[in-house]
Amino acid sequence: MKLFVYHTPELTPTDKMPDCAIAVDVLRATTTMATVLAAGGEAVQVFSDLDQLMQVSESWPPERRLRAGERGGGKVAGFDMGNSPLDCTPERVQGRRLFISTTNGTRSIQRVQDAAIVLAAAFINRKAVVDYVLSQQPEIVWIVGSGWEGSYSLEDTACAGAITHSILQQSNSPLDQLAGNDETIAAIALYSQWQDKLLELFHHASHGKRLLRLDCHEDLKYCSQTDIVDVLPIQREPGVLIAGEQGRIN
Repeated sequence: MKLFVYHTPELTPTDKMPDCAIAVDVLRATTTMATVLAAGGEAVQVFSDLDQLMQVSESWPPERRLRAGERGGGKVAGFDMGNSPLDCTPERVQGRRLFISTTNGTRSIQRVQDAAIVLAAAFINRKAVVDYVLSQQPEIVWIVGSGWEGSYSLEDTACAGAITHSILQQSNSPLDQLAGNDETIAAIALYSQWQDKLLELFHHASHGKRLLRLDCHEDLKYCSQTDIVDVLPIQREPGVLIAGEQGRIN
């Protein structure tokens, strides 16, 4: 197995696809996706375009859909919710499909949707993703951070490091054998330094600061927790993620 970390979807190779792609947007898209599926959501369907989201979701009865729209960290007018995982309670999402479009995270999933396996990862479901990758042993794995409008994000790279660090420990593979690019080694180093103070790291991160200005303190606390849900968001069809066999909330 070779692991490649890409800080943003724009940095991924354009002439090939991996055996397994893991999209990461810790603050907050993939954290929200994992939370929805862990709380009993039917599926999560991602869109980069808000108008397309509205058009496709119109075919679903209102009681079976939720529309989540976020731009610049804030909720889009006319949508049921923004991009806060704290809004995704079982009472609200049980049996419903989340139609979601965010500034960054949904672009990452769409960039890699043609890979044989597509997963969504955050700190909260890191173990479920790692366990699946170790069980399947795909030859080439991309971990794709979402960044912020094409630029680097600390929290996404730290999460990529958390995933690769765990795979490295459990597989007993030499680092040189596992790491496909320099970014993989850098991600492990970043996570190793901050693994016991992830919330503090989020407060240093530019997007963390942006969310703090929007009074999303509790979101940051929630997103900084590791391995609190046992759910594997896995692509069933392009752009549609369901809960894999890892289960739901512990």
